[in-house]
Amino acid sequence: MQVKRETVYNEIFRISASQTNQPEWLKELRTEALSFFSEVGFPSVEDEEWKYTNVAPIARETFQYDFKVESKISEETISKFVLEEAKKSFLVFLNGRFRPEFSNAQSLADVKIASFTQAFNDPDLQKTLQQKLGSLVDYRKNGFTALNTAFIEEGLFLFIPRDKIIESPIQLVFLTENEKIAFPRCLIVMEEGSEATLIESYNRNQEGKYFTNAVIEISIANEAKLKHYRVQRESHNSFHVTTTCAEVQCGSVYDSTNITLGAKLSRHDVIAIFKAEGGQAFVDGLYLVSGEQHSDTHSVIDHVFPNCLSRQNYKGIVDGKARAVFNGKIFVRENAHGTDAQQSNKNLLLSNEARVDTKPQLEIFNDDVRCSHGATVGQLEEEEIFYLMSRGLHHSLAENLLTYGFAEEIVNKIEVDSLKSQLDEALLNRLKAKL
Repeated sequence: MQVKRETVYNEIFRISASQTNQPEWLKELRTEALSFFSEVGFPSVEDEEWKYTNVAPIARETFQYDFKVESKISEETISKFVLEEAKKSFLVFLNGRFRPEFSNAQSLADVKIASFTQAFNDPDLQKTLQQKLGSLVDYRKNGFTALNTAFIEEGLFLFIPRDKIIESPIQLVFLTENEKIAFPRCLIVMEEGSEATLIESYNRNQEGKYFTNAVIEISIANEAKLKHYRVQRESHNSFHVTTTCAEVQCGSVYDSTNITLGAKLSRHDVIAIFKAEGGQAFVDGLYLVSGEQHSDTHSVIDHVFPNCLSRQNYKGIVDGKARAVFNGKIFVRENAHGTDAQQSNKNLLLSNEARVDTKPQLEIFNDDVRCSHGATVGQLEEEEIFYLMSRGLHHSLAENLLTYGFAEEIVNKIEVDSLKSQLDEALLNRLKAKL
């Protein structure tokens, strides 16, 4: 057994625990999570799941924990990050805490929205919260999930009742101040037959140094459908780690698109687990990194039950001295006959110093399946560039056009117009092209 270590987080935890009034079951969960973190600490490159991502720079930093529910971020600043379609359906996190007073849920009358404190005081919500919180993302997964669980304070509980179709996209707006550490926590529960669109946006107010460590748990009941867009555009001096897990039930659909543009060092673990027969999961993404950025995506799609379908299409564009990591796993369990799973990871290197480590994986324990996976890493084709130049385009514009076309397949999945326009603009700006 490893020896427990006293870290800077132990003292912060003691102060945090003394200031919060939470039910005993959550206090115990938080204490167990901190104890686990004290034993294992942050993962190292000696761990197989982290061999290509060195998080020592995070461990070396000392970030400030915001004990007070205060922030220097103004409502005017927040409004800059709210999408047009979500003006009356956005929910704000400042320094890791859900802040209802800065949010606007006028269009979400059919959704139960509660901070964890509010949910503790509602018998029905507390029962569901206790049942689901921490059930999808085990704090023992790694040091980051343990640390996030240890600092569960004012999270968001989003409950979509049976057969409710939510027309307005629900935008979660995350902002963290410089030098701060933030632990956002969300639990989203969708009952049978419900439908919604969720936009999870991590934004930067300044190009400062800070650390966001988030956990998002999503439970999708029978015949429910969720479109989930996750966009990470944090400061290029910041650190970002998120774990997302969705459970997919009978006939339900989880359709996610993940865009990574920001952070100096980022890691996203995305997990989809089939909990019944006949579910579908689409887990796609695009990472666009340059300079000395480091982006790591780890995905797990777990086919536990028969006759489920999964599709995964990730693309990467890597420039400068940046490095990207993609590790995708598809599990097909013994009883999961009729599984249909496809996975693809394609990467485009724009410089000789850019690097990609890609590792698509299939683990199949059933013969009656249709599965495929593949990965490519390459540069722009000279023949394609020559063809465009022969049509009168400048060399750099030809390169930008081909690169934009490579990425646009993922961006075109986004059905929220203002978000798609923003991403198009961000992509073109990265490529130093004009709209």
